[in-house]
Formats: sequence, C-alpha cells, structure tokens
Amino acid sequence: MSVVAVKVLSTVNAPYGTALSAEQLASKISDPVSAVLYDPSAFCFFSEVDEDLQHSFLDEMCVDPKIATELARKFSVLAGYTLPLARAA
Repeated sequence: MSVVAVKVLSTVNAPYGTALSAEQLASKISDPVSAVLYDPSAFCFFSEVDEDLQHSFLDEMCVDPKIATELARKFSVLAGYTLPLARAA
C-alpha cells in the first residue's frame, strides 16, 4: 500500500473503527449515494484529510476529480460549511 493510501486510511478509519481498503474508500468518494446515506467515511475524507493528500489519493485511485468535487459540494451543503475539495474548479 502506498504512503498516500496509508495516511488517508489512517485518518478515515481511525475515528469510526472501520477497516476500509483504499478501493472501498475510492468507491465511496465517487458515489453520489454516499451523500444521500450521510456516509461518515466519505465525509471524513472530505473534511479531515488534507486537501493536497485528497488530490493525491484521487490521482492514485483513478477517481474522477469532477465527480469527487461534486460529492464534496453535496457534503458541504449537508455540513453547513465549505469543504476544501468543494472549492475546486
């Protein structure tokens, strides 16, 4: 597992006692249903992981940044504040 994935997963998994794989998290942060279900792991990725690390993870996992940005915007509305990736162009 890459250093990027380890850093991201330790941030996302620790608060919830989960053991998501990098692939499972990539699926959650690219699926609009995650916002509908208020997925805590996806929200944690967008709110707790450093923005540069988010971009590195998206690149590494081949997640479309436009899809992830749109999902971050949906979570921003739910959270009531703008998440870093939601500001991306």
